[in-house]
Amino acid sequence: MAQSLNILFLSSEVVPFAKTGGLADVSFALPQAIKELGHEIRVMMPKYGFISERKFGIHEIIRLREMDIPVGDKLQKGSAKASFIVGQKIKVQIYFLENDFYYNRDGLYVDSKTKTDYPDNDERFIFFCKGVIETLKKLGWRPDIIHCNDWQTALVPVYLKTIYKDDPFLSGIKTVLTIHNIGYQGVFPKESFLKSGLPDEIFSQISHNGNFNFLKAGILYADVITTVSPTYAKEIMTSDEYGAGLSATLKKRKKDVYGILNGVDYSVWSPENDKFIPVPYNIQTIESKYENKKALLKYFGLTYDENIPVVAQISRLAEQKGFDLIAEIIDEMMKLDIQYIVLGTGEPRYEEMLERVKKKYPKKVGVHIGFSEELAHLIEAGADIFLMPSRYEPCGLNQMYSLRYGTVPVVRKTGGLADTVEEFNPKTGRGTGFLFEKYSGTDLLKALKKALSVYKNKKAWIKLMKNGMMKDFSWNASAKKYVELYEKLLTPQKKTRTAKVK
Repeated sequence: MAQSLNILFLSSEVVPFAKTGGLADVSFALPQAIKELGHEIRVMMPKYGFISERKFGIHEIIRLREMDIPVGDKLQKGSAKASFIVGQKIKVQIYFLENDFYYNRDGLYVDSKTKTDYPDNDERFIFFCKGVIETLKKLGWRPDIIHCNDWQTALVPVYLKTIYKDDPFLSGIKTVLTIHNIGYQGVFPKESFLKSGLPDEIFSQISHNGNFNFLKAGILYADVITTVSPTYAKEIMTSDEYGAGLSATLKKRKKDVYGILNGVDYSVWSPENDKFIPVPYNIQTIESKYENKKALLKYFGLTYDENIPVVAQISRLAEQKGFDLIAEIIDEMMKLDIQYIVLGTGEPRYEEMLERVKKKYPKKVGVHIGFSEELAHLIEAGADIFLMPSRYEPCGLNQMYSLRYGTVPVVRKTGGLADTVEEFNPKTGRGTGFLFEKYSGTDLLKALKKALSVYKNKKAWIKLMKNGMMKDFSWNASAKKYVELYEKLLTPQKKTRTAKVK
């Protein structure tokens, strides 16, 4: 094996400590997979007030107490504490940056009472980015790579190349910035820039429409930018609809932008060892899937019929996820010989629409507004078809779960969906699902009807299910690609010989 690397992985949320979305799952699984490849990786996140020190065995580190961290014209105190991310096979050290003034709240980014972003989110993450660097200096541990995630950690590369550029301890550290969803950029008024302590002369370069944009700053200063699928990497560079105003900035860095798919944690998402489903199954015992289908329909009070496929969605109920298309074609869908099941929460208009549909078609529709881990697993195991008609989808995980569970995905050809689902060809028996390109209800309906016509052919359908179940999207493959990228960054003279990461 090549030389072992030291990597610091930064995230504003990590399972099981704090989670609002998929970033927390990635920040739990990817560091473990990288450590399994033989590298020294540590993680750092803010110590939110709701994280129990007792429950997670979080302890003080004497030399990391009461560090002075300047934010604007104030000196804030920060202390770093430590614990472990405990996986099935491996433990990864994690540091928590503590400051009660900034982090002792009940939310991560949003005030639960007002349902709006905390007004000082700029200061909270300026503090975190500076605190990370100060922690490394006090700790005396120098990583080769600092891997940042999203806008909350995007100022770290900027600080390293400006106010810390002459610090001998930090010289030569390379930075990677991963964009999980470019729609969230950390945009603040110009006054916020003054709090950052960054040199005035860089404001014109990193500002966007006159505002201080954390993500844009990170894109311009990180050594490498990655995003969570190859197709999404292309999309965010080619159009502002996908790039949310930053496609021109990304294009400037084109040779440094890579797409690496997220992985799936198969210790949690595999029908063979799923603790939430009534009857586990695998590719050899695929017929046991139908026992789970019966249990799913029973949960929703619907009648089981082996000839009627269950079409399901587990999703945030939002336009990004294609619910405007569902609203447009729902009555057409209900004319088809299907049962339709949805689990999720989101925009009130879509919650209300689904409740109306359930009342109108009580024998065909099951809706659970809310989230339940157990029900999510039962849906993956019991449904026949999984619908993901997203407007855009950086990576998407449910289509990968569905493939493993023999639940056939019908998806829009965008982002990670385009990279993980291959159109099924009944003649050759190759492919894993059904895709549609144009963002329209008509095209979604066409793809769904195509799936239903194959469903009628039992032999072809079983082949299609098995094709999906054989796909491997484990974290190990993703981790290898990240490590390849880290190594390439640290040996620039080999650039010409290193294949571009796909």
